[in-house]
Amino acid sequence: MCKKYSAALYIRLSREDGDREEGDSIGNQKALLRSFVTDMPDVVVYSEYVDNGYSGVDFDRPQFKQMMEDIQAGYVNCVIVKDLSRLGRDYIEAGRLIQKIFPAFCVRFIAITDNFDSLTASYSELSFVLPVKNFINDSYSRDISIKVRSHQKIKREKGAFIGAFSMYGYKKSEQDKNQLVPDPYAAIIVRWIFQWKIEGYSNSAIAKKLNQYGVLSPMEYKRLRGEQYLTGFANGLWAQWSAVAVKRILVKECVII
Repeated sequence: MCKKYSAALYIRLSREDGDREEGDSIGNQKALLRSFVTDMPDVVVYSEYVDNGYSGVDFDRPQFKQMMEDIQAGYVNCVIVKDLSRLGRDYIEAGRLIQKIFPAFCVRFIAITDNFDSLTASYSELSFVLPVKNFINDSYSRDISIKVRSHQKIKREKGAFIGAFSMYGYKKSEQDKNQLVPDPYAAIIVRWIFQWKIEGYSNSAIAKKLNQYGVLSPMEYKRLRGEQYLTGFANGLWAQWSAVAVKRILVKECVII
């Protein structure tokens, strides 16, 4: 009687990782893996693990880590992916997983479009083919990373803004997301801060005045505008102005005039 396998269908996608083909989409990966399993009577799907938006250059991904925990707990003994790059694009770590860790836990590994199944793989596939393919994936990812950084460098040299969030006092132009324009509300607050500093107020005194006037702190203003903004400077449920926040505005090179 053949062995039954409890399978993890692992799916990963990252636009920053060079995964731009339609066939790499989450939906297409799921469809391919589910269809593949229907023709395997010895495999039962335990769970699907989806890391959407996570690069393959490292393995610090929530669903991948959950899958590994389930493997260690004995719930999963088969991992199925679309191709080797879905597992990861790090040449060394991907090779260690396939050739060392999975076998240690008696886990069968299948990469569908690479026609690889550890259950039937020959020694040459394990010792030569897999490292070469993993090396290609690793090199491809690094090449994409270099191209992205180069593209961003060119943008910066042209004076384009490439940050995720604009600094307080500015907002991204509705016509060009790489251009900053003064934010009507926040620009007024910035001018107040500079004016009070010129008049001799300390940073703490300026922060106190802003809080007394009920002026939204930069963090709260971003929340009000619906921006997904996380910071380590919040001390409570409602972030107020502080001397540190005032100082950050005063020392910025970009100043509202």
